[in-house]
Amino acid sequence: MDRFFTQKTCDRCGGSLAGGRIMSMYSTECICLTCKEKEKARQDYKAAVQAELDEVKKGNLNYKGIKG
Repeated sequence: MDRFFTQKTCDRCGGSLAGGRIMSMYSTECICLTCKEKEKARQDYKAAVQAELDEVKKGNLNYKGIKG
């Protein structure tokens, strides 16, 4: 099974993933929902979302993120 689904702590802050997990828009880090909210507040968040969407449209389903 993929590490994303089995790890217990956030790659960014080290906190628990018991409340949920998501992949960062900036890298392949598995992050907690608190860290996700911090990502959403960044000024370049929309650019990161758009970059991923552009890659998916090209068929790249393994995009590493803008900092990946």
